[in-house]
Amino acid sequence: MAIDEPAYKLIRSYDGFEVRRYEAYIVAETLVSGAADDAGNQGFKVLAGYIFGANKGARKIEMTAPVAQTPTKIAMTAPVLQSASGGAYTVQFSMPREWTLETLPEPTDSKVALRAMPARTLAVIAYSGTWSQSRYEEHLKKLQDALAQAGLSWQGEPFWARYDPPWTLWFLRRNEIWLELK
Repeated sequence: MAIDEPAYKLIRSYDGFEVRRYEAYIVAETLVSGAADDAGNQGFKVLAGYIFGANKGARKIEMTAPVAQTPTKIAMTAPVLQSASGGAYTVQFSMPREWTLETLPEPTDSKVALRAMPARTLAVIAYSGTWSQSRYEEHLKKLQDALAQAGLSWQGEPFWARYDPPWTLWFLRRNEIWLELK
């Protein structure tokens, strides 16, 4: 199944990870509160609505990969409430390359925002398997340790990129974790 993905150039392969230079691209994104395991599913439903026609003009937009998820810090408000069960996550669909911010249909759901992602250099670790939080954390640590060993530093929060639909057999799923390099 050939689907559109953000374009990148491989800069260098290291043992266990790659450094890639991604071109700028457009995303549709939504902010989801709750546990990490649930955020991807909740965000997927909201964003799928947008690409399947919940937009001005009811235009359908082709599915792309990956579905990316990152923890998001929310601006301070009062009162401060804390929940032990989780935080907030931004879930993103990259838009097909033929679209621009000016040509994409406006979302009809206020939970969907369109945003340009700048060109950037990312360290990427790829792995197959389930979408569990423990596997994510295991591979994030591997990437962070490998970056430290290579003398590379990163900034910002990690992105968890998932490329396959949920019905894909777990051992065939393509997953990546992205960290932006300084």
